[in-house]
Amino acid sequence: MQIYESAEDYLESILKIQEEKGVVHSIDIAEEKGFSKASVSIAMKKLRENGYISMEKDGSLKLLPPGLEIAKRVYERHKILSQFFIEIGVNPDTADKDACKVEHDLSVETFTKLKEYLNKK
Repeated sequence: MQIYESAEDYLESILKIQEEKGVVHSIDIAEEKGFSKASVSIAMKKLRENGYISMEKDGSLKLLPPGLEIAKRVYERHKILSQFFIEIGVNPDTADKDACKVEHDLSVETFTKLKEYLNKK
């Protein structure tokens, strides 16, 4: 099943917020991304319907195995790219924004080589 960049971003956000707060609600995602609660609710519904997340009785969101796998992959790419950009002198805020843009389109080969390069340092 093809997953779109926006869905990857939502899954990544859920993982990031979960690491920071422990529990994730739609409002947390709306606040982090600067989106309306309504648009986040629509996206969460689609992610639930496709088996990437579940909603608990208290309204919290939980990544299901397929969603967690995607979120971890995208978040790792984001962290590695941000680290690389900062190491070459890019402002941390710019590095974070640019990592968001690149993380979805970078080939596996390039990402693997970048990760290997950073691990040698």
